[in-house]
Amino acid sequence: MSRQARILLVDDRAENLVALEAILSPLNQILVPVRSGQEAVEAVLADEYAVVLLDIMMPGMDGFETAAQIKRHARSRDVPIIFLTAGSPQPEQAFRGYAAGAVDYLAKPFDPWVLKAKVEVFVDLYLKAARADDRARHPLLDQLGAVEETLALLRKLPAVLRDADAAAAAAELAGRVGRLRDALDSFGG
Repeated sequence: MSRQARILLVDDRAENLVALEAILSPLNQILVPVRSGQEAVEAVLADEYAVVLLDIMMPGMDGFETAAQIKRHARSRDVPIIFLTAGSPQPEQAFRGYAAGAVDYLAKPFDPWVLKAKVEVFVDLYLKAARADDRARHPLLDQLGAVEETLALLRKLPAVLRDADAAAAAAELAGRVGRLRDALDSFGG
């Protein structure tokens, strides 16, 4: 099963969330729409995200304050934030966005292909890091793969194919290796 990344979509307007979902759905990742800064902070504290798309102009907690809250917590400090704004693109606003921890800043209307490509880069980075973490947590997986390959070769040897006891022992070993693989896979998530 292929791992999926979570992408947090933050905008107070439902129609903007629908548009973002339409743009990003071809990436086949988990899209999590929320309608306020407070919901965004709660979401990043509850789950891991590959990237956050954050509207700046929202009632209550605006995007800048939301980004500051997200970056304040160790769990969410490193999540990339792309600011999206319908406001007039002013250099000082972009600077404020970068100062708040954003990795990018896009003015609406933006090119959907550009947004999708930018998000895809962060999703790819996130998934590669997650795979590296999985391998680091489970160094036995590479060794188990080598054992499985050796076992497959053993079961094809003519001597094993001709000897019922050897074939039964190889089958028993294959069952044990399979159970070990299942246990390691379930442990890794």
